Parts: sequence; C-alpha cells; structure tokens
Amino acid sequence: MFSGIIEQLGEVVKIESVSGNKRLFIKPTSLWEDLQIGESIAVDGVCLTIVDFKEDLFAAEIMPATLLQTTLGNLRVGEYVNLERALTPNSRLSGHFVSGHIDGMGIISKKEKGRDVSLSVEVPAELTKYLLPKGSIAVDGISLTIAEIKDKEFIAHFIPHTLKSTNLQSKNVGDKVNIEVDLLTKAVYQYLENLERDKQGITKEMLSRAGFL
Repeated sequence: MFSGIIEQLGEVVKIESVSGNKRLFIKPTSLWEDLQIGESIAVDGVCLTIVDFKEDLFAAEIMPATLLQTTLGNLRVGEYVNLERALTPNSRLSGHFVSGHIDGMGIISKKEKGRDVSLSVEVPAELTKYLLPKGSIAVDGISLTIAEIKDKEFIAHFIPHTLKSTNLQSKNVGDKVNIEVDLLTKAVYQYLENLERDKQGITKEMLSRAGFL
C-alpha cells in the first residue's frame, strides 16, 4: 500500500528481457540504505517487486500483462520515473490510500502553468463513474485532488513543488499516464451496484447471461 506522495525520482538506466518479462534497472536520486530484495516499490504508480539492488541502483521485473496495461511498456532508457516505497505502520498518510494496481491509462489533454499548475486528463469511459469533485486520484502514482470533471476528463491543480518533485515536469499534452481511481470510492460504488443487482432478484435475463438458459 502507498500514499501517492512521491519520495524521489529515478532514472531508467537499463532495460533487459528476462524469460518473457522486462527487468528495469533504476537509479534513484539517492539510493535508500535499507532496501531489501522482495519489497514493494511504486514505479510511476505501478506496484513492483525489487529483485536486486547494488550500490546506486535497483532492479524490478515487469510481467507482460503489466507492460500492456500501464505506461511501463513504453519506458525508454534515460527517462525518469516517480518512486515511492510501501507504507509502514507508522507512516504519515499525507495523500490517500493507493494500491499500485493501475485501473487504466489516461491521456494528458491540457497542461497550464501559472501560479499553480493545472492538468487535464482524459480517462477511459469505464473509469468516469469513479470520478468525484474533491475526490482523490493517482496519476503516475501522484496523489491529486480532482477539481473539476468534464465528460471523460478531469482537471487537477497542484503547486509548483509537486511539478518539481515528480516527472510531471517532463510530461506533455498527448502523453499517457497511469491512472488509479480512489479505492474507497470504487469500493462504495461497487457495493451499491451489487446491492441494486441483489434487489432485482433472479430474473430470466440474469439466468440467460449466466448460461443457464
């Protein structure tokens, strides 16, 4: 579990193919001294497992399904990624609960810099039901608050510090980003959906969809 508060950036220094998977070698701005093989780390919001580390870099493997469903499949050597280690029981939760399991990829449709930074992101249609004004959302692992919703697009504002501390500084209009909707919003919505379905009882249409008719 993560909080969406990025701890530092990391540079992708090497990418290898290993038995159908890809292994990323990432050089953080400053390597954590207590890293352990097997621990979880969020890379651009995607929960990965550290499989090796030495001196100034660590390695994590990505399975084919994750490569297809997230932006990690398009990473290139020299790019920078957002890094966050898993929460501990005594961690401060400054963002919101983030699982590291990506719900889909969004596309940056607008980026404006002023006193603050405004980011507009278009998300897949199936995720729009989980968007709420003032609700939380993770973009490439960054915890943001939704300011406004327009059709399949949400708008979020953040301070220059967030831009400087994350790889959003290098993102441009048209770039894809990893999206994870708020866990609590998703759980409540799905609970209400199940409740409504249960109220309908067993119908002929339901039996047909299940293959009994």
